[in-house]
Amino acid sequence: MSHNHRLCAAFALAALSLGSNASIADSPQASTWHHHHATFTYFGITAFYSCDGLEGKVSQILLFLGARHDLRVQADGCARGGSSPSRIVSVTVDFDTLSAASDAPAADIVQANWTPFKLDADRPFFMGQGDCELIRAMQPMLTQDFSLRRLD
Repeated sequence: MSHNHRLCAAFALAALSLGSNASIADSPQASTWHHHHATFTYFGITAFYSCDGLEGKVSQILLFLGARHDLRVQADGCARGGSSPSRIVSVTVDFDTLSAASDAPAADIVQANWTPFKLDADRPFFMGQGDCELIRAMQPMLTQDFSLRRLD
């Protein structure tokens, strides 16, 4: 087993998502969007990102897990205006995720389904071996700010 495979713990989970999945038996659930603001620091050992590249990869991961499309990702700390790879990068994200509706006004409620996901070095298609360190840096944000169940 390679070093990168050991670094990358796969996330197998179900997250609330607007997209329906025919393999899920759950019926749609009343949900509402909730805003999240988070920061994390990426410290690369085997993979380095430019700020532009890191912003793109974080956006892809958040969208894959069901974040709303109007998310904002800002990476800071890269040399030469964000186009050169850096070992340490600070990332700030603002995004909305779905969670079960409690006492929300009817106008704010959307129907969502639980959708299974797997994140590892090969899934989804845009992930690569070097992205495991990024997932590890994002793990607290992913587990706290998304409605997840059956997290493995």
